[in-house]
Amino acid sequence: MFSTRRDFLRTSLATGGMVSWGLTVPAFLSRTAAAAGQAGKPGVKDTILVVVQLTGGNDGLNSVIPYADPEYAKLRPTLKQPNAQIKKINDHVGLHPSMDGLAGLLQDQALCVVQGVGYPNPNQSHFRSMDIWQAASTEETVTEGWIGKALKSLPGAPSFHLAGKNESAPLALAGAPVRVPSIASLEDFQLRTAAASSADSKEQRMIIEDAVRPSGGQPNLLDFVKRTAVNTYDSSRRLQEIGKNYQPKATYPNTPLAGHLKLAAQLIDANLGARIFYVSIDGFDTHANQQGAHAGLLKQLSEAMTAFYKDMAARGHKDRILMMTFSEFGRRAKENGSRGTDHGSAAPMLLVGGRLKAGVVGEHPSLTKLEMGNLKHHTDFRQVYAAVLEKWLGISSKEVLGAAFQPLDILKTV
Repeated sequence: MFSTRRDFLRTSLATGGMVSWGLTVPAFLSRTAAAAGQAGKPGVKDTILVVVQLTGGNDGLNSVIPYADPEYAKLRPTLKQPNAQIKKINDHVGLHPSMDGLAGLLQDQALCVVQGVGYPNPNQSHFRSMDIWQAASTEETVTEGWIGKALKSLPGAPSFHLAGKNESAPLALAGAPVRVPSIASLEDFQLRTAAASSADSKEQRMIIEDAVRPSGGQPNLLDFVKRTAVNTYDSSRRLQEIGKNYQPKATYPNTPLAGHLKLAAQLIDANLGARIFYVSIDGFDTHANQQGAHAGLLKQLSEAMTAFYKDMAARGHKDRILMMTFSEFGRRAKENGSRGTDHGSAAPMLLVGGRLKAGVVGEHPSLTKLEMGNLKHHTDFRQVYAAVLEKWLGISSKEVLGAAFQPLDILKTV
């Protein structure tokens, strides 16, 4: 029997029956509680990868435009972009007019454009091709993702899927040694007590906070809690404070993607040692009336990535950040009869970071030597992955990719 209600609540705390947490956060928080806020600890200042998935098949030909090629206007009579408005990269190609922010990062030597990326025997099914990109494998059956495999070589390093409402975790994260949490906001870290009333809830929180305070007494019932739930609660409180006090050093637009990247910035600034973040933006399956919709998507992408990079750079993280975009495929070279584009194959990948070799990597695929109406790839996407794994994250790419791929030369040597 318990002599007082407070004794009962203490026992409930110690046995774990008094608190619960949103989503899959407890495992993450309990692993990283000791590291939170300790910026001097090893691993806290390691490199960070942010993967941006463009869902639906981004039209690469109207993202990185071969404006100097007369075939472009012939293939895109209604979708071609005005030459004067294209953000010129060099004398041959330029960015879509909506990508003003990324064009500015190119001037800052922080944007790398890898052209003609794909894989052999491209598949034009959204689901199958997305699985290939996320698993980094063309095997018929895939159960693990390339990032999930990579995380096996980064023990203890937290990673996050920054998700929209009802968005499930991607295959890319499958196979990780610990499940990667999918979160939409810092509120997902909030402690929830099993209180019957507001008075009980207040008392329960006071008990937890009392337990956080160090004491010189003998080991007691709360020792276990102090090693687990109390540390977790302490981390949760700090994460909540981050959300309240974080002042971005760049202006984030009011879009879902920008919100997710701002959340990534908050978690990075918390010095939890997080290494990988995964975000996505949907809507790129532009079979009809592409012009305005695609421009809007590219504007969202450009503004969000630019704000995140500038925010991180202003906080001294410029050389820690590497952002990478990908889509399951590009679009067909010739526009269709609905003023849109159909499923294609090769497309560019965009990378942003302070340690990139800025500019263009590889030639733009030929607009006359098409393969069933599609642009031919010349760079396997796993070459980009290999560079990210080996040169950025310090992981054996062969173990993750299942074969040896020559890492693409996209990073400066240090």
